[in-house]
Amino acid sequence: MNNLVRALSAATLGLTLSLAHAAQPPSDGGGAPLVHLNVAAAGWGGSALPGIEGKHYVFPNALYLDKWQQGGIRVIRFSILWERLQPTLMGDFADAYAERIDEFLDQAAERNMGVIIDIHNYGRYYGKIIGTDEVPTSAYEDLMKRVAKRWSHNPATHGYDLMNEPYGDADQHWRDNAQAGIDGVRSFDKSKPIYVEGRSFSNTAMFPTINADLLDLKDPADNLVYSAHLYLDEGSSGAYKKPISGNFDPMLGVNRVKPFIEWLKANHKHGQIGEFGVPDNDPRWLMAMDNLLAYLHEQCVPLAYWAAGPWWDKDPVAIEPIDGKPRPQWAVLSKWVDKPNQCP
Repeated sequence: MNNLVRALSAATLGLTLSLAHAAQPPSDGGGAPLVHLNVAAAGWGGSALPGIEGKHYVFPNALYLDKWQQGGIRVIRFSILWERLQPTLMGDFADAYAERIDEFLDQAAERNMGVIIDIHNYGRYYGKIIGTDEVPTSAYEDLMKRVAKRWSHNPATHGYDLMNEPYGDADQHWRDNAQAGIDGVRSFDKSKPIYVEGRSFSNTAMFPTINADLLDLKDPADNLVYSAHLYLDEGSSGAYKKPISGNFDPMLGVNRVKPFIEWLKANHKHGQIGEFGVPDNDPRWLMAMDNLLAYLHEQCVPLAYWAAGPWWDKDPVAIEPIDGKPRPQWAVLSKWVDKPNQCP
């Protein structure tokens, strides 16, 4: 084990941080440095729709949330699939799936944890592009109206991520779809933050150049949070298919996120890194992650680590403990969970 990893692990081993910290209310945008956590579970198995719970997807139980609440995590980005929630456009929610979301939110509320409801659909519904005749924008607005109507009053609902990583043919419709999603949410929720991702998988480096029209989005609550995604492998894919070779720049993450941060600052907008993760197989990834978190701490921009969830097993980027032992990534991430908030 590398000396840096050993030192960090010794300092933060385990998932037990101050419960006084856990009692603090969540914040974002101007309230960094809050570490968020992606819990990917109910959105698993997108190729099997609607799928069977326990076979294609899973909902974490209350004991699962205890682990992360005791670790100081206050906000979870929780991915769900539109097709499972609303199997027919403009139709009623599927009772079983919606009730399981009810239960998850209630369990989070009991632990004073906030949940960002993430529509994890890539700008599509059953593979059809949102904004076309097959899936009109009005149907997406209807979805977001129903989501806000059902869950806006749950104390665990922290906000709404309109759409995970629109890309390809979905990009041309994204501005209009995003506005429809905002309008849908604000029909029933007048105040909570709405997270707006960008085109082309919401890549940080490309965000400013291909999402200028998202600055024109109208929110009567003036509470939009622009959310970009960042990984450190080639193309920021998150697959990490190749190991580090040659010289490695420990400021890689900082350099990749700077265009997005500068865009936020220039336009006086709030932001979030909605996904970020690194493998556990090389301590240089961890060094770059630590540098990124330090920079985001200074800039008051939260980061949501990808990912946690009951079925990740030994995936090298996942942060789930293995055989009860915390992952090397947690040694770095956890020291930023408890950092004092110095942001306005």
